[in-house]
Amino acid sequence: MDLSIVIPAYNEADKAPHDVEAAADFLLREGMTGEILVVDDGSDDGTAEAAADTPVPAGVSRKVLRYTPNRGKGYAVRTGMLESAGEYAMFADVGLCVPFENALRGLEPIRKGQCEIAHGSRKLAQSVLVRRQHPWRRFCSWAFRKVSGLMVKIPRNLSDTQCGFKVYRGDVARELYGACRSHGFMFDIEILLRALRKGYRVIEFPVEWRCDYDSRLHPTRNGAGAFSELRRIKRRLKEEEKEV
Repeated sequence: MDLSIVIPAYNEADKAPHDVEAAADFLLREGMTGEILVVDDGSDDGTAEAAADTPVPAGVSRKVLRYTPNRGKGYAVRTGMLESAGEYAMFADVGLCVPFENALRGLEPIRKGQCEIAHGSRKLAQSVLVRRQHPWRRFCSWAFRKVSGLMVKIPRNLSDTQCGFKVYRGDVARELYGACRSHGFMFDIEILLRALRKGYRVIEFPVEWRCDYDSRLHPTRNGAGAFSELRRIKRRLKEEEKEV
C-alpha cells in the first residue's frame, strides 16, 4: 500500500464527508493505492457515522476509528498512525485547509531519500494563504513560535511546526507515534523532538492554505495549557534519555 491518510475529527459531521471524498479522489487521480483513516475523537454529533456513510470508489480503503470520551488531537492522530499500513503516512486537519494534492510536495523528497519527514508550512515564501487567520490568532501563533523555540530549541529552519499537514515515511511515523505521549495539540512538538533525537531528517514544503474559522483550537483557551504541556514534554524526554 502506497499511502495512509489519517484525518482526526472532533464534532465534524458536516466536514468529514468532504474530506473523505477529497482524499479518495486524490489517491485515485495519482494512481496510488491507499487507505483513509478517519479518527473520531469522541464526537457526539454523528461524525463517525457521516464519515462511514460517505461513498468511496473501489480500490480505496476507508476505515473509521471511534472511541470515547474525547482524548485530544494528538491521541487521535496517534490512533490513526498506529493503525496505518502504508509505505508512507500523512495526516491532514479536517476541513480541507490544505488540498491533498499538496502532499505530493512532501512525498517527493521522502521517496528520493532526502528526508524521512516533511512538514507543510504556511510560512514559506512559496506558500499561498487563500484565507488568513484573524489578527489575534496570527499574534498568538507568532508568540507561540517564539516561546516554544526558546523552551524546546526548535531548529530555526523549521518555520511552522503546527501546520496540520505532515507526511512521513510509514515505518518512521509508526515508530514515533508509538512513543508519543502527548494527547493534545502539542503532539506535533513531541513528534518533532523525538524525530530529531533519532536523527531523522525533517524538511518543510510550501502549501496552499485556507484558514478554517471553525477550528477546534482556541488560542486564549488552550494557550496556558500548551506551555504546561511543552514543559512536560521537555521533562519526559530528559527522563527517557537518562534511562537509556
